[in-house]
Amino acid sequence: MKIGVLALQGAFIEHEKILRDLGVTPVEVRLPEHLADLDGLIIPGGESTTIGKLAVEFGLMEPLRRFAAERPTWGTCAGLIFLAKNIGIDRQPILGVMDITVNRNAFGRQVDSFATDLRIRMMGEVPFPAVFIRAPVITAVAPGVEVLAELPDGRIVAAQQGHLLATAFHPELTGDSRFHRYFVEMIKNEENLRTTG
Repeated sequence: MKIGVLALQGAFIEHEKILRDLGVTPVEVRLPEHLADLDGLIIPGGESTTIGKLAVEFGLMEPLRRFAAERPTWGTCAGLIFLAKNIGIDRQPILGVMDITVNRNAFGRQVDSFATDLRIRMMGEVPFPAVFIRAPVITAVAPGVEVLAELPDGRIVAAQQGHLLATAFHPELTGDSRFHRYFVEMIKNEENLRTTG
């Protein structure tokens, strides 16, 4: 299995390490041709405006949009913003493939970053240690989008729409590989659907 990690900016190396630990080959994606033959793609945290500008500069916007429309794609933090259809402003390049509305900087500045344990149904009984760094939140989801995790105050911080996965936090910074394992299983299930369908 080969999973791409968008390597324009942000925390892509941490994702690559976890993928290798899971026996998956990570591929750094910086140009459209790097998307060829990938089974899935992770769009990491970082600075969503910068990621969008660099994606435009390297001719990646339409190739990424086509890929995310068909293949499993997971956005973490800035990657969640990049996947969303509505981020409240028009001037920032986004893929607009996931039916969610996002508040881009819901928790304020870097000094307001925090960690908390989340109960996530498909992760079992053990809470997931979620790290939030200048994180967004999902303020609305369309029908067909499953809410996977919420903060105690009800704010949505993880969701899935078919083969699209979005987390407002940084699973790659926790030492807990359960979200990466879940994404790998998503890819396997998608492959099974493609081959049997």
